[in-house]
Amino acid sequence: MAKPTTRQQFKEYCLRALGAPVIEINVDDSQVEDRIDQALQYFADWNSNGAQRTYYKYQVTDQDKQNRYVDTYTIDPSLLTVSRVFQVGFNLQMNNIFNVRYQMALTDFYGLRTGQMNINYFVSTMQYIEMLQQLLDPEKQIRFNKYNNKLHIDMNWDDFMTGKFLLIEGYTIVDPEVYGEAWNDPMLKKYATALIKQQWGANLSKFEGVPLPGNITFNGARIYQEAMEEISKIEEDVLLKYQEPPEFITG
Repeated sequence: MAKPTTRQQFKEYCLRALGAPVIEINVDDSQVEDRIDQALQYFADWNSNGAQRTYYKYQVTDQDKQNRYVDTYTIDPSLLTVSRVFQVGFNLQMNNIFNVRYQMALTDFYGLRTGQMNINYFVSTMQYIEMLQQLLDPEKQIRFNKYNNKLHIDMNWDDFMTGKFLLIEGYTIVDPEVYGEAWNDPMLKKYATALIKQQWGANLSKFEGVPLPGNITFNGARIYQEAMEEISKIEEDVLLKYQEPPEFITG
């Protein structure tokens, strides 16, 4: 299958890329599975196509207030990182007819329609309101680690009412088992193949110098070195082509 859409097809593709079935690939099936998992982890962590931005609506519980953090495992076990928690508490831009932004928009819409108002004035006023928002209720600082699944929000939890909602912005893994097209990603195929080749070379290197019938010898060290060079080249390309530029402000 030239375009794998399942894990089994992906595994067969990688082995064929190394020469199977014409050449015997001296790698156990469990080792192949391990190298595929390793490639998937790298794909999710470093390739922009391996993760997707997702938004979660979360209702705060009494347990969260007692813990002083949110257990993100209950939200999504595949969550890689949390980039932002949207404003909570007092907000000048809340969506109701009594807030400042709504009244400004209602007034200026009529003025803009009749030509009595300048759009520059409207934009500058909205920016001023956002500045007031940051002064009166600035963005909450967050701390998150995907290995303990704890989202810490630096705020006074006692002032936060149980039952209120948080809007959490984060990145989650693009699971190939769900999105089969991900198995056909060029970088993922190359990287997994190189990792399996590295494992092949490591296996054969154990028999380096052992004579075989017909004066044949294994050259596992060469296969291993070639695989290392391929892996290094792929990782360099990922940094240049596939990784998103770093954000200036992160949570």
